Amino acid sequence: MLAKIPNILTILRIFMVPLFVYVFFGTCPKAHYTAFIVFLVAGLTDVLDGYIARKYNLITKFGTAMDPLADKLTQISTLTSLVIIGIIPLWILIIVLLKEFIMIVGASFLYGKDVVVYSKWYGKLATVLFYVAIVFSLLAKQFNLIGFWSKFDFLLYCLA
Repeated sequence: MLAKIPNILTILRIFMVPLFVYVFFGTCPKAHYTAFIVFLVAGLTDVLDGYIARKYNLITKFGTAMDPLADKLTQISTLTSLVIIGIIPLWILIIVLLKEFIMIVGASFLYGKDVVVYSKWYGKLATVLFYVAIVFSLLAKQFNLIGFWSKFDFLLYCLA
């Protein structure tokens, strides 16, 4: 049973994607707060499934393929939702989509050669930083701090 836990957590995270979108755009007065909770739970399942899989050597071919897919679905749906309501600019979503497209093409090429590419520490760091950025974006929306961040747009343009 323990061997299935990381894969179950990954599947659960995939099911949280439409749940997040549904709640995020819901009519509940605390929709963004509830979506924030769903997003945090998704992030925690991501950390937990990776930890369990590595600690107990429960890495499967299914998990190796589906875990990154769950990450990408979570990231892209979250960014798209934030673009739609105007929390982040469209160009951020476009850059992420281009990066993911390039990674899919590269992974497809390597998959055909029967090469498995494992995630590195900096990929994990990027995922954690993404989650932190989304948390801050949702908090900024909740506390109406959106205009505050626009003062720093010039930094984003310089760094991009």
